[in-house]
Amino acid sequence: MYKIFFNLVFRRMDPEKAHHLAFRWIRLAVRIPVLRTFVAAALAPRYRELRTEAFGLRMHGPFGLAAGFDKNAVAVDGMAMLGFDHIEIGTVTGEAQPGNPRKRLFRLVPDRALINRMGFNNEGSLAVAARLASREPVFKTVVGVNIGKTKVVPEAEAVGDYVKSAERLAPFADYLVVNVSSPNTPGLRNLQAVDHLRPLLAAVREAADRIVAHRRVPLLVKIAPDLADEDVDAVADLAVELGLDGIIATNTTIEREGLKSEASLVKETGGLSGAPLKERSLEVLRRLYARVGDRITLVGVGGVENAEDVWQRILAGATLVQGYSAFVYEGPFWSRAIHKGLAARLRTSPYATLADAVGADVRKTA
Repeated sequence: MYKIFFNLVFRRMDPEKAHHLAFRWIRLAVRIPVLRTFVAAALAPRYRELRTEAFGLRMHGPFGLAAGFDKNAVAVDGMAMLGFDHIEIGTVTGEAQPGNPRKRLFRLVPDRALINRMGFNNEGSLAVAARLASREPVFKTVVGVNIGKTKVVPEAEAVGDYVKSAERLAPFADYLVVNVSSPNTPGLRNLQAVDHLRPLLAAVREAADRIVAHRRVPLLVKIAPDLADEDVDAVADLAVELGLDGIIATNTTIEREGLKSEASLVKETGGLSGAPLKERSLEVLRRLYARVGDRITLVGVGGVENAEDVWQRILAGATLVQGYSAFVYEGPFWSRAIHKGLAARLRTSPYATLADAVGADVRKTA
């Protein structure tokens, strides 16, 4: 049903306009008590065997919404209603910014992919913090906050910009993510170099601890799939050294090899997400787990389309898995299908729990 609707309606619309339209429908549905109860019952069934714990946080399952869909924390309950086990909002920057000029979002339908050069368009950390502070949850869910650098802030002042966001947002975050891997902010990926990343992560950690004294706010870093293998290893070692709580692998890619879509779309600048990212994202995840084992929680994202993809990422070392791009193509029943399929895979596997399955394939080859 959704695929017919997508082909007849959404596919004919500008992708960003379609996104905002769908967003409005989700936000409207969650405001109507009877409707949201019905939708959650239909789309967010719970499976006891999928219950997951990460960073000391308990979740209904391992599958969450990646950053980028809800940049300003306006639809947390709406996305929980659709069955996502955790919601990562953002990327949020220190100051509000409009992002890059439109057109900046493109569908590559034959590749089941997206290219975006949104440029961290968001209302800024002060406005998002105020919204989170005033939020009265309808559905209990884990909310992660992904923070990035304001475009106009020079690279030399990036640490202060991240710290500002951390100070404002940490009190309302179940976990914080330092995003240094988007290709759409000039110079941002330079911060993935260990010499730049070490002081940045240390400063954000100190700010979160100082502002939120009564609990430890878990801190993660999100990396790009385009890092060389030795740089992936260096980030993994740094995360262990600094006592980070997790690594998210991976963000979008600037690679374009093997795409089937028309050349005019493939040539668009920006980050590619969706199915073409699947293989490299999984490679990076396996490499990270081989390096850090169970010392750090890994989050797998990139090319996740179905329950099998989620299962493969768990076997490769991910405790949590996130998706976004496939939601555009699969629609509101996506999360339900993933949970159902994942529960079925666990039941027929040799593992008693999802936690037992985490990293199992990597351990076999070690």
